[in-house]
Amino acid sequence: MKNKFDSLKPLFKGDIDLLEKTLETYSHDASLFEIKPEVVVYPKDSADIQTLVKWVHENRLKNPSLSITARAAGTDMSGAAIGSSIILDTTRYMNKIIEVKADHAIVEPGCFYRDFDKATKEIGSYMPAFTASREINAVGGMVGNNSGGEKAIKYGKTENYINSLKIILDDGNEYEIKPIKKSEISNPYYQKVLKLIENNYDKIKAAKPDVSKNSAGYYLWNVYDKRTEIFDLCQLIVGSQGTLGIVTEINFKLVPFEKYSNILAVFLPSLDDVSKLVNEILPFKPDSLETYDDKSMLLAVRFFFDFFKQLGFWGAIKLGFQFIPETWMVTLGGIPKLILMIEFTGQSEEEIKNKLIQVRDKIKHFGFHMHIAHSSAEANKYWSIRHESFNLLRKHSGGKRTAPFIDDIIVKPEYLPEFLPKVKVLLDDYKLDYTIAGHLGNGNFHIIPLMDLKSPFSADIILKLSEKIYSLVKEYKGSITAEHNDGIIRTPYLRQQFGDEIVNLFEQTKDIFDPENIFNPGKKVRGSFEDIKEAIKKN
Repeated sequence: MKNKFDSLKPLFKGDIDLLEKTLETYSHDASLFEIKPEVVVYPKDSADIQTLVKWVHENRLKNPSLSITARAAGTDMSGAAIGSSIILDTTRYMNKIIEVKADHAIVEPGCFYRDFDKATKEIGSYMPAFTASREINAVGGMVGNNSGGEKAIKYGKTENYINSLKIILDDGNEYEIKPIKKSEISNPYYQKVLKLIENNYDKIKAAKPDVSKNSAGYYLWNVYDKRTEIFDLCQLIVGSQGTLGIVTEINFKLVPFEKYSNILAVFLPSLDDVSKLVNEILPFKPDSLETYDDKSMLLAVRFFFDFFKQLGFWGAIKLGFQFIPETWMVTLGGIPKLILMIEFTGQSEEEIKNKLIQVRDKIKHFGFHMHIAHSSAEANKYWSIRHESFNLLRKHSGGKRTAPFIDDIIVKPEYLPEFLPKVKVLLDDYKLDYTIAGHLGNGNFHIIPLMDLKSPFSADIILKLSEKIYSLVKEYKGSITAEHNDGIIRTPYLRQQFGDEIVNLFEQTKDIFDPENIFNPGKKVRGSFEDIKEAIKKN
């Protein structure tokens, strides 16, 4: 039987898969959505993607719904890695590490971060903007989402580590993009973007969320600086979720890797002093300032035997013994509201220990229980809970599903004592089970509720609660997403975040690069609340 992709087969060197099982697999990413594609393609190289883009244009007249959703490992939580037409998976063939030097590395988008990280650390360097999913995600998704993570307080996000990109644009050609002077601009894409920015320069600069991390919208405010006259289109492509073009090669900046690390754990009985505490810690420049809540701790205690599957019998027993001091502390004083992990890295264990002692002595006047880990194994017990709380919630959901939809809010840390209790009131109004974890130093929190998505009321709860939470975020001058990006789940709320005028500029940006809307449609711009309702996975 003939199908619409028959004419692509003789032109495309890679694999074209129409099997029902494959389409079902690619109907999901890590979001709460399900959208079945028509075909999954695995390009061999950049030339294959160029062929595909040109083929889509040639066939759009008879098949107007044709589009391309570029996908790496599919760990996106916003729904950006799924689509109803062509899914383009780079992990099968376009996964090569091309070059690794002390200060940079060149890699293809389908390379898993764990492999990239191993290769760079072999020469004593790494790219530090990794995510909690670093063992299963790929570098193309890190660029598409502008990933951050636990090291962001010190090192920033992916946007800070891009030397150059190769990208295939709407005309089907591949371009290398990197920072250039305004006087060197000749490319028509560059010229149109520059004109858009210059005509709206002050509005665009004022629209940038006043927080240390942001993944909402197109980053027009990062592209051009009047003072330096540097124009960097990479800063627009990073975080654009494949909606402006398809990245085929990434030149990452690297930094020296410090192999020793340790943490100071601080147990907060309330949120009252959290902003004062953060302000006293930040001058010491920790590598990480991470936190998880009492519900995450209770999950770890309640389902402790899950760790047996990961660590084995003796490993889990050892982990249990390591928590005896905390168990005694909880017995005497109750479960803390937040557990804070202050991490430092360095070239020696003694150097790190001295830093942790300095921080402990600085903040001891708060009267909190504190503990410096005696070893990396002991430090890992806190990281285990921080990283596993989402999985524990998902595994023991009682028929409900984890529903990431308000999973990435951020406000300045100084607002947290007021902001977080108000967030909890909104959540408790809907009687949801949830965990809270996040990056305290940035004021960035990941809230994951459990929901019965089969219920006809779930979609309404998601939409109404999102609106209320995002109104609160805006009141405190934050961003609706610090690192997980917009995708399907947040695109309709960008008007609430930025207003009509700025969203109109986002739409104009999309039209400059993708006038026929073939690159990952419905994400970043022109997504609707109906899209959210229709795509929610019901099974």
